[in-house]
Amino acid sequence: MPALIPTSFAARVRWLGVVPDREAALASAPRASLTLGFAGPEDEDHGGRTRLSCGRVVDQHPFGTEIANVRQLSVVSAEELAAMAEGMELDEVDPAWMGATMVVEGIPDFTKVPPSSRLQGPDGATLVVDMENRPCQLPARVIEGEHPGKGGAFKGAARGRRGVTAWVERPGTLALGDELVLHVPDQDPWPHLPAARGR
Repeated sequence: MPALIPTSFAARVRWLGVVPDREAALASAPRASLTLGFAGPEDEDHGGRTRLSCGRVVDQHPFGTEIANVRQLSVVSAEELAAMAEGMELDEVDPAWMGATMVVEGIPDFTKVPPSSRLQGPDGATLVVDMENRPCQLPARVIEGEHPGKGGAFKGAARGRRGVTAWVERPGTLALGDELVLHVPDQDPWPHLPAARGR
């Protein structure tokens, strides 16, 4: 029995970028296409088969522990970027300011797609959604530099709209305009999730 269900939901790739050196700057550099290997997009400083643990997983791993890299890409949606811009009273939010890898359009409530969903491109290139990306202060600083007085509004405007992190399950190439088909796990939500979260 298949574990994943192809859906009628699909997204169009509207923007692509890489962060060539995150020590130098968070902002992404736009690209017309991305070559994806098992370590992530070529020339992406967040790539690699492994990474050092950060504050997001400190309850599981001491800070700086080598772990599998399921944060090879940062994927955001055009619809949620527009809502974010409205919340910040900006004309637009440039995905480069957030160090995004890809902007997609067409999947409603994109940030909430189930973990372990797949986004599959025309040549079979496949991304696995790890989980919702949480807003942090790094993009806020970039936005503040571009629009003084607006950076402080980022975390609130981005909550629930920051997109997802993902990793490469099947290598290939993604280009502007490509369609990505959403495949979701054939699994019901765990009924004890509210209790596990303490809610």
